[in-house]
Amino acid sequence: MINTNQVTRIALIALLVIGCVYVLKPFMAAVLFAAIFCLFTWPLYHRLWLSFGKRDTLAAITMTLLLLVALILPMAYLAVNMADSAERLFDEMSFTLQNLQPHAPDWMRSLPLIGDQISNSWERAAASHEELMKLLRQYSEPMRAFGLRAVQLVAGGLLQLLLVVFVAFFFYRDGARLADGLLVAVRRLGGELGEEMLHLSCSTVKGVMLGIFGTALAQSAVALVGFIVVGAPVPILLALATFFLSVIPVGPPLVWGGVSLWLYNHGDHGWAVFMALYGLLAISSVDNVIKPILISHSSHLPLLLIVLGVLGGAVAFGFIGIFLGPTLLAVGLTLITHWIATQNKRLLEKS
Repeated sequence: MINTNQVTRIALIALLVIGCVYVLKPFMAAVLFAAIFCLFTWPLYHRLWLSFGKRDTLAAITMTLLLLVALILPMAYLAVNMADSAERLFDEMSFTLQNLQPHAPDWMRSLPLIGDQISNSWERAAASHEELMKLLRQYSEPMRAFGLRAVQLVAGGLLQLLLVVFVAFFFYRDGARLADGLLVAVRRLGGELGEEMLHLSCSTVKGVMLGIFGTALAQSAVALVGFIVVGAPVPILLALATFFLSVIPVGPPLVWGGVSLWLYNHGDHGWAVFMALYGLLAISSVDNVIKPILISHSSHLPLLLIVLGVLGGAVAFGFIGIFLGPTLLAVGLTLITHWIATQNKRLLEKS
């Protein structure tokens, strides 16, 4: 016989859970990212905590200030200057196309393997100069609108980062108690398997974060060397932009491509080609080599699962999916492995 009181309590609990999820839904991405970032930087926080005599609040405030300096200030500077940079980039592109010479330079035609192809493409573009200008006028306004939208997205991302830093303070301060409560809940719900999945999820998140930030640092360092060699203006700022845009697959090419265009418009044709080749072969290739190696080495997962998790997670969940994708695949792999081991054990016991 159904107990009316039990049904009522279950219904009330379900409504309470649904209400909490509905209230927190707009902030869920920021909360998840804050939790992931705190998990990744917890060793640094623990050292500060020990240095400050195990004072939770003081260590959390110091860590939050470090996040503000390391993330918010550079991101804010980029957001403020992004509109002007995009406007200058469009002007540089228009100037280049409007002053396109009928024939490619001699040094470009003499390049091995690709010189003839570049020369032919150059002459075709110059021959249809009027159509090219018409196409440019047709798409210039949509491109500017897209640039404005990108600036708005960066500004929105800056506000989200501010919320992330705010939430991170409470995760740092109360992280030990939250972790103990989560571990107790997982043990009661899943036993040893649940605890194993929790540890695997933590190691996977740390590995993905190491891959993301390690790749960003490597790309920005390689890009900084190239910007200094070619004599680009404010190379440190350009390297900083490469660091933040390295999360986006097409992010770094926007930076080194813009530098190449700037060099070409200022008469440094050789350095412009060098920057384009250096960006394609050195800067952009870092993302395809270092990131999977760092993530796979740190989380002890097959490289294929890491690549599919990062790409599929980004498509399914956006930026936060870069971290959730490999985590979900890691948990699924653990479940499948445990199920196979359990079935093999049963077969052995029966035989």
